[in-house]
Amino acid sequence: MTQEWINKAEVLLEALPYMRRFQGQTLVIKYGGAAMKEPELKKGFAQDITLLQYLGIHPVVVHGGGPQIGQVLSQMNIPTRFVEGLRVTDAPTMDVVEMVLAGKINKEIVNLINSAGGRAVGLSGKDGRLLEARKLEFYRPRGDEPPEIIDIGLVGEVTAVNPRLIHTLQAQQFIPVIAPVGVGEGGETYNINADAVAGAVAGALGAAKLILLTDVPGVLDGQGQLVSSLTRHQAVTLVKAGAASGGMVPKLRCCVEALEAGVAKAHILDGRVLHAVLLEIFTDKGIGTEIVA
Repeated sequence: MTQEWINKAEVLLEALPYMRRFQGQTLVIKYGGAAMKEPELKKGFAQDITLLQYLGIHPVVVHGGGPQIGQVLSQMNIPTRFVEGLRVTDAPTMDVVEMVLAGKINKEIVNLINSAGGRAVGLSGKDGRLLEARKLEFYRPRGDEPPEIIDIGLVGEVTAVNPRLIHTLQAQQFIPVIAPVGVGEGGETYNINADAVAGAVAGALGAAKLILLTDVPGVLDGQGQLVSSLTRHQAVTLVKAGAASGGMVPKLRCCVEALEAGVAKAHILDGRVLHAVLLEIFTDKGIGTEIVA
């Protein structure tokens, strides 16, 4: 029994320098995948975020919700079409996207964190024009011919982040929970990739870390082994060489852009691991893949 208590004390001592280092710092965490579906993982995530707040660290949560959007669209008999992983978003689809993201999912996450003892407030990019956006121009390469322009509807990309609202909430010890819905110049509503929003928010806040929770262990090499650390240059090379594929490509790109905007480190973690956020931040080895400038 004595050794068990000593081991617990050693865990706390291992975390101590990281607690000191990140006290008063902002961490932006993109929440998605299995961590948003499994009850135990959902509870664990809310506890992680609450503990960060109690330690004097400023977490900012950006969440996705693709599967939940798809489920509601199906229930409402609204057809869904994807172009290379991007949901084609017409006006009826955008109404459902906003309803599910900024309403149902956002408030569920807020409630989970508050129930764990935190102080969370839900936002969408429309609040205080937090996320300004424009229509995403999507091009499909056609060899030697000019690229094909494809209209994917009300899918947007972030043009500006207005962090004043986030700073105000942080000053009052609230945790911002952000739905990735942006607003255009003329008041249009845009559906934006949550990873891209997290990266843009992290850059605008000068965050110490950007953390992306995924459903894979991290970046894998050609043999399927986890790559624990990458430089920004190595991450760019992986994308250009085609060594990274599928959903990992936009994640790596968003990490690189965040580092270029001044974020100190970016991490791609397996959100299927209970307390993945704490294990990455407060242990010497960490888990997942870190990308450094």
